[in-house]
Amino acid sequence: MDPNRRHDNRAVSSKISGRCVVTGAAGFIGSHLAERLVAEGCEVIGVDSFTDYYDPALKEHNVEALRASPRFTLVRADLAADDVESVVAGIDYIFHQAGQPGVRPSWGRSFEPYVRCNVIATQRLLEAARTVAGLRRFVNASSSSVYGNATELPVTEHALPRPVSPYGVTKLAAEHLATLYADLGVPTVSLRYFTVYGPRQRPDMAFNVFLRAMLAGRDIDVNGDGEQTRDFTFVADAVEANLAAAAAPPETVIGRRYNVGGGSRVTVNHTIHMLEEITGRRASVRYGSAQPGDARDTFADTKAARADLGFVPRWSLSDGLKAQADWMTSLSAEMRD
Repeated sequence: MDPNRRHDNRAVSSKISGRCVVTGAAGFIGSHLAERLVAEGCEVIGVDSFTDYYDPALKEHNVEALRASPRFTLVRADLAADDVESVVAGIDYIFHQAGQPGVRPSWGRSFEPYVRCNVIATQRLLEAARTVAGLRRFVNASSSSVYGNATELPVTEHALPRPVSPYGVTKLAAEHLATLYADLGVPTVSLRYFTVYGPRQRPDMAFNVFLRAMLAGRDIDVNGDGEQTRDFTFVADAVEANLAAAAAPPETVIGRRYNVGGGSRVTVNHTIHMLEEITGRRASVRYGSAQPGDARDTFADTKAARADLGFVPRWSLSDGLKAQADWMTSLSAEMRD
């Protein structure tokens, strides 16, 4: 798919209604999803523990507009330790976006919070979901990291998962838990996100790092030669996939996993050139060693999501990068750095 294609605004939105829980609601994808659900008329309980993986002040900023809505309630809670059943009582939909992110930091002694936040927290939430009579859907956020270095591209959901990072192992474990609990009656479906980007992207993610450096006139550090490829997915498309998964017929999707890709597979070097054109600034790039756990190439086959969920990515990479660049320039210098 052409990364410079125009954004297609003719998307048919998936409609749901009722009471929703969004975990990780102050995070990147979670805050966008919560806003979309509130805009659709849903009552949303947003759950977040405001961990310090990155500056919690950025997360507070993410939910600032949401907290002004009477349809949104923010609950500060640790899913791995606090009472979960009371949070999900009487809920129609659970969108589980919370977790410990990041491939590279998941090695060594840093692994423990990945187990706690990605596995234990997911299991406790699934247990709580078992007590919810009439729960319509439990949408679990997974990752393309479960595939590792896929031998065939584009990768389908039938490929053997072989994570190459501890982070990927924990996301795969969470997927398996979701499937197990589907057999116990929890209406789960897992979405494997492929490199989501856009406004509010985490500070450690590539486009955020690149834009901050370019706007400040600093060098960009790239791990590897820059010729590694990624299937980039704009955050609005990831949100649409969640709504589509929630609205799809249960007999079709329960217990299954779906790729969520943006259809824009390009090299890292190409994205830097695109950012140069968008910002009008020249990038000074320093190349380093490839990092353990980074897959060389990712590319999603989304035929199953199209067939079962009606999901079609609508945002071009060029339009998505412009939206992220506009957001970055709108931030104060203090919040940007």
